[in-house]
Amino acid sequence: MSSQEPVTLQKTPKGVFVDALLKKFEKLSDTDRNLFSYGPLYLGGNAAFAGLIANSFFRRALNVTQGRIVSSLPMATLPFLTTVALYNATVSNPLILGDLNCPTCAVIRGAMVGVVGGGVYPLLLALPVNAGLAARYNTAPMPEKGNVMRFWMIVGRPIARKMAFVFVLQGFFGTYLASKHFDIYVKLLKLVDMDHEDLHD
Repeated sequence: MSSQEPVTLQKTPKGVFVDALLKKFEKLSDTDRNLFSYGPLYLGGNAAFAGLIANSFFRRALNVTQGRIVSSLPMATLPFLTTVALYNATVSNPLILGDLNCPTCAVIRGAMVGVVGGGVYPLLLALPVNAGLAARYNTAPMPEKGNVMRFWMIVGRPIARKMAFVFVLQGFFGTYLASKHFDIYVKLLKLVDMDHEDLHD
């Protein structure tokens, strides 16, 4: 990318450059615009699904049968919102503002958001949600004060293994989405650069 970076990126003032990117965004195909705008929602949807899976695993492990809706609602909503916000903050917004010009960095960020926001976070969130329900309804023996960390590690380790596939899938999807978003960003740069060259002909 650095060897083929359009001169626009170096010679145009930041505000003007961002405005040019936003204007050229409307000239992209419907497919590219929709993927850039709504792609993070699909990643967030996968995170919500991962939250429901983690919730189900912990409910079974702790024999919790009560509060199904109470536990499922935050387990779907919070991972969705968190993943979408993380992806927009670390990939989408920096790209559209011209602050992310490294394809490898974009892909790594996308993968990390997929794994952390869409995999690890739902797993960690499901533990206290269901631990609270288990303690409230007395469905599983709670650990004594000195063994809390060890107890939850024992409970959580097999669930983390079961969710390993979810982590990999989320990482792959985050990687793919960030790669496609960077390709769209490159298209925008080319459109902006073409206008820049026309102005100087």
